[in-house]
Amino acid sequence: MPEKPLTVATYAAGASLAAITLFYVFAPNYFLDGDSNSARKKCVAVGLSNPANDCFINSVLQALAGLTDLRIYLIRENHRRNIDEPWVYQEIVKHPAYRNTPEWKTQGLQAGLVTKGLKSILDSLNERPIYRKTISAAPFIRALETAFKQRISRQQQDAQEFLQVVAERLCDEYHAGRRAREAARKKSSAEASTNKAEPIDGDAVEERLAKLATGESGSTDTAKSTEGTLRIEARAPTSKDEEEDGFPMEGKYESQIECQKCGFKTKPTESTFCTLTLNVPQSSSTSLNSCLDGFFKTEYVDDFKCEKCRLVYARDLLEARVSRSDSETFKTSAREAIAKLQHAIDTDPEHPPLDVELPPMRDAPTCRIAKHTRLTSFPKIMSIHLSRSIYNSISQKNSAKVSFPEQLLMGTLLSRKRYKLLGTVTHKGSHHSGHYESFRRQNISLPFSTPNAFQTSSVFTKSATPSPASTPRVAAIRKSGDPSPVASTPDLTSSSSVTSSPNQSVDGLSRPSTDSMPQASLTSNSQSTSRRSPTSSTNKDRESDAISLKSVAASARSTMSRISNSARNSRPGSPAGKTPVAPSTVNGKALMPKANGVKPKRRKQLDRWWRISDEKIKEAKTSEVLGMQREVYLLFYELDRESPAES
Repeated sequence: MPEKPLTVATYAAGASLAAITLFYVFAPNYFLDGDSNSARKKCVAVGLSNPANDCFINSVLQALAGLTDLRIYLIRENHRRNIDEPWVYQEIVKHPAYRNTPEWKTQGLQAGLVTKGLKSILDSLNERPIYRKTISAAPFIRALETAFKQRISRQQQDAQEFLQVVAERLCDEYHAGRRAREAARKKSSAEASTNKAEPIDGDAVEERLAKLATGESGSTDTAKSTEGTLRIEARAPTSKDEEEDGFPMEGKYESQIECQKCGFKTKPTESTFCTLTLNVPQSSSTSLNSCLDGFFKTEYVDDFKCEKCRLVYARDLLEARVSRSDSETFKTSAREAIAKLQHAIDTDPEHPPLDVELPPMRDAPTCRIAKHTRLTSFPKIMSIHLSRSIYNSISQKNSAKVSFPEQLLMGTLLSRKRYKLLGTVTHKGSHHSGHYESFRRQNISLPFSTPNAFQTSSVFTKSATPSPASTPRVAAIRKSGDPSPVASTPDLTSSSSVTSSPNQSVDGLSRPSTDSMPQASLTSNSQSTSRRSPTSSTNKDRESDAISLKSVAASARSTMSRISNSARNSRPGSPAGKTPVAPSTVNGKALMPKANGVKPKRRKQLDRWWRISDEKIKEAKTSEVLGMQREVYLLFYELDRESPAES
């Protein structure tokens, strides 16, 4: 008997342990899945740790992680490098303007070290963990230090300087990779030009097959008839396919100088930028549009040395000396110099004649000029830096309020560009110390689509082979007088003529009818004769092929109809006995009937943001973001695209 209490205690202890184990295993999933509070299920962003004054790095990376076009670019650029052969980017291709660049730097640019590192860190930041998650930016920092072969200091660096280093490096890596791909295409173009053949002649093939069936030898005639006509065509990329989407943060603007005295305009000087720096005026408040106007407005500069005015001054001096001189030799040489100067003044004052001695630059007259600046290439991502530095006896921070819009309009009336605010970087503190934070819109990226999946494209094909390694297209020439099977089968063409729509039912397609079938095929058995000519047998074979095609099409339509009905009936909220309504068409476009006359609601613009301070993350609204007028430092606008639901 003393063993019974011990056995009961053992069983009780085992049952308790089993209950505790079941609770710890299944309780978290049960409470998480069964929680009705949507805020608990809401996904959060991934934070970045700050071990050594890395807030300037963390804020920029978080802002870049919310830029859709930048992520698309990183995916495409890394995909290009992955599908190409390794030798494409291993062979050094020098920049035409920078021949003295070290080979290790060019090799790093062609390899895309920073591009790969940034894609990896941005992919990690765009995860949606269930619980709070913090990662480190150390792998990306090591990629930067490897690319530049120097360490990055942590002593209170500027976020704009870090952004400029990263953006310009990404831009240089894109252009280096593009030069390497172009060099690989040129290298393999000679090999591709030799692999040419002729298209297949359908009449010749039909004749050859007929002779083989009758046992006749027609190899000589067939060879002659098909000579110069047999070709397997592998389409090489056209100029449109070779066009690449450039670096999305790269834009261009040009500056031009106009002399207010002689009216001469210099040739426009084009400059590229990845970050547009705007000076904040020393006032209590201003706006982003005012800062943009200050950058692109006409600027007047005094005491400038104009090239044309200098040539005119030199010509006037020579003419005065000729009038006072008595030497015929000097007059002859001076008149030749005056003629050369006049020619340069009329054609190109920026390139004076080399064999004519001009007066020193310090003696040239001064004038007032007007400097015009305008954007010539709008980037997909407009990165704006608000310069808040004031340099007097000591450097200070300009704490003026700068109001910025959520929708930024740029360009002229004829070429209007609309940008949408996706991220900001703010700074709190003085000019020498402080803390950076970032605001990042909770935007939903558009789905990636491949509209030309069965065609060659520069992103999806190897750069080293102008004719991609895909299925070659055989350009067959149809036999004359032979109708197409699709043309002889009205059921097949009717299905393709209906406008496709994602909500279109298969039941709305036309049904096969016996009237559309040839009458000869219905009575072929009763009307058969003892003697059959080759022509009649060929026609009946074609009719049998057409009948088989019709039967296959009808069977496919009936199967799709049954699948569509079963899926519609099994869908929750749809009655089983409801009759589907085929969409009506107007001008070739499918129109779905409105439910009870209610207009479809436009999708509301997402108004939620993340306020990220290293590993601390909380939600914010657009009004809170637009209210950071005194702290805003960096702005990230993306070229707005129409949503598929709104277009």
